[in-house]
Amino acid sequence: MGFPILSLLRRFPEAPIRRRYRRQQTGQPELAHHVLRFDGRDIAGEVNVKKTIGLFVLVCVTAFAQGRGGRPAEVGGGHIPARGPAPAKVSAPSRAATAARGQQPAVANANRIAVDKKGHPDVPHVHAKNDQWVGHGSGPTDAHYHLDQPWSHGRFTGGFGAQHVFVLGGGNRERFWFNNFYWDVAPYDYYIVGGWNWSGDQIVIYEDPDHPGWYLAYNSRLGTYAHVEYLGG
Repeated sequence: MGFPILSLLRRFPEAPIRRRYRRQQTGQPELAHHVLRFDGRDIAGEVNVKKTIGLFVLVCVTAFAQGRGGRPAEVGGGHIPARGPAPAKVSAPSRAATAARGQQPAVANANRIAVDKKGHPDVPHVHAKNDQWVGHGSGPTDAHYHLDQPWSHGRFTGGFGAQHVFVLGGGNRERFWFNNFYWDVAPYDYYIVGGWNWSGDQIVIYEDPDHPGWYLAYNSRLGTYAHVEYLGG
């Protein structure tokens, strides 16, 4: 019986059976089953510390993803409105036209709004709590969104609303695309899309009830939206 045991010890020098065999030969008491030491290290204790640190990191990451205070983000954060904006109740006075397409409008002429709540952006956005579209009330007389030939490239038929989420495939504010559909951003809204990731952000298209020829592209990561024109597919 001695030979098989010695052979096993040679093949697995740190196997538990070797430790037990040595203690039996020297008369040393065996360690408790829940204590494991190797070269003077408390392996079980180290594992417990690592598990505790890992759990702490997981909790922190989860809380950060949900927003400050553990609450969901008030704007963006992946939220998608169930519906688009309602038509403006009263048309605002006509605003001056913006710079020509492809040109950077002056900051004073960019589509910026007063911050409605601390932590919210200063551009048109949607409240995640109640799907309120903030900043879409200028009405059909807004000269910034006037087109001489609305829908000159045809109408978009790829799907509207929360059931149709698209991933931006590339481009920039003058020309971007997804799923072989091509678009451009209204020059007045260039400031809004300054932080968009044109090769990865998820957007949803909604119909614009006030401005003929335009659609609304909503960015679910940021919770902001901009007027976009369909260029065909």
